[in-house]
Amino acid sequence: MRLKSLYIATFATMVSILALSFLVFNRISSHVQSLTIDPLFDQFDELQLENARQIYESRGPEALQDYLGSLDHLFGGTHFLLNARGKDMVSEANRAYLLPPAPETKSRIDRRGQWQITHRSQDKEYWFAAVGPSNRPSVLTFLPYYFLVIGATGLLCWLAAVGVISPIRRVAATIARFGQGDLTARVQTKREDEIGQLGSSFNQMAERLEHLIVSERRLLSDISHELRSPLARLKFAVKLARTSPDTKAALDRIERDIDRVTSLVSDIVEITIVEGDPALEGAEPVRLSTILEEVVQDCSVEAGFRNCRLEVDGHLEGEALGNRELLRRAIENIVRNAIRYSPSKSAIHIFLNENEHEALIAVRDYGPGVPNDALSRLFDPFFRVEEARTTNGGGSGLGLSIAKRAVQLHHGAISAENASPGLRVEIRVPLTVKSKSVQSGIA
Repeated sequence: MRLKSLYIATFATMVSILALSFLVFNRISSHVQSLTIDPLFDQFDELQLENARQIYESRGPEALQDYLGSLDHLFGGTHFLLNARGKDMVSEANRAYLLPPAPETKSRIDRRGQWQITHRSQDKEYWFAAVGPSNRPSVLTFLPYYFLVIGATGLLCWLAAVGVISPIRRVAATIARFGQGDLTARVQTKREDEIGQLGSSFNQMAERLEHLIVSERRLLSDISHELRSPLARLKFAVKLARTSPDTKAALDRIERDIDRVTSLVSDIVEITIVEGDPALEGAEPVRLSTILEEVVQDCSVEAGFRNCRLEVDGHLEGEALGNRELLRRAIENIVRNAIRYSPSKSAIHIFLNENEHEALIAVRDYGPGVPNDALSRLFDPFFRVEEARTTNGGGSGLGLSIAKRAVQLHHGAISAENASPGLRVEIRVPLTVKSKSVQSGIA
C-alpha cells in the first residue's frame, strides 16, 4: 500500500513505534518481574507458610484460624494451610483442587476470575494457599489512557507537520511554481537543517536555470536582430549583382557580408557552448605563460596589419586548473578587442603579475575608451559602443561576453576601466600551483 500523504505516513509510523514500544516494555516488565518481584513474593509466601506452620504445630487449629483470618483481613481473599494431600488444617475440608499439578511446588495464576497462590514447604509436609476475587481492571478502565495516548500521538504528528511536513510542502509548491514557468519562485526559509539545505540547493539551481533561460531568450532575440541587417544587405547585394555592370565589386560586397555573417555565427556558437556549460569540463593544469605566448604570437600579425605593436611587461610561472582552450579564447578576445580599437602606431600593453593565490593579466589600449555609463554593460552579449563601432567597424559584440563567461567558469574575475586614454581590462585567475619565484604581489 502506497501512502500519498507524508502526514498519514508520519502518524502511522508513530503509532507503530508506540505499539512496538508497548510490546517491548511489556516484555521487559515481565522479565524484570520474573527476576526481582516474583522471587520477593515467593520469599513472602515462604515466610507466611512457616509462620502458619509454627502456629499450627505449637498452638493448634484455633490459633492458626486466627492467624489466617488476620491475613484475610490484611491482604483480602482467603488463606489456607493444607497438608501434603490438600486437606485444610483448620476445617479438614479437601482443597486439593487448589494445588498445582506435580511436580510444581508453587503457583501464582488467575483462574476463572480469581487469583490463586500456592507454595509448598521444603519438607513437602504443608502447602500455603490463598484465593481471592480478581481485581484486574477491564478495558474500559484504560479507555481514558488510550484516548490520552491517541491525543498525544495526534499532537506530536501535528508538531511534526508544522516543523517538518509543512516546510516540505512549501518547498514542493515552490518547485511546482518554478516548473510552471515562474522563474522567480524561490524557497523562503531561514532554517539551517536538512530542509533549509534543500531550500538553499533549490534556490541555487533555480538561479542557475533562470540565468540560463533568460540568457537563452536574450541571445535568441539578439541573434535575430544581429542577423537581420547582414542578411538584408546580402539580399540587396545579390539583386545589385544581377543588374550592376561591375559584377566584381558586387561579388566583393557579397563576400564581405558573408564573412561578417560567418564570423557572427562562429561567435554565437562559441558563446552558446560557453553559456551552456554548467561546470568546467576537461579541467587540467594549465601553464598561463604558454597560453600568453601563443596569444601574443597569433595576435602580433593582426596588430602589425593595423600598424600597432604588442608590449608584454612581466611574466607568469604558476599554473591554473581549467580548460586550456577556454582560457586562450578569453585572453585572445580581450587582446583582439584592444587591437581593434587602438589608433595607428600605438602600443597595446599586456601586464602580467602573480602571487601565491592568483594571476593577473591586464590589457591596456590607447584608443577612445568607453563612456563611463557603458562600462557596466561592456561584457553583455552583443553590446557595442556606437562611436567605436561607427569608427572602426566593430565586431559582433560577443568577444568580451565570451571572455567573461570563460573566466567565471575558472572561478576568476574580469573587469574593465577607462585608463584615460584607452581601456584597461583585467583578468584574475586562481592558481593551483604556486610560482617558484617570490613575487611582489598583485596591485
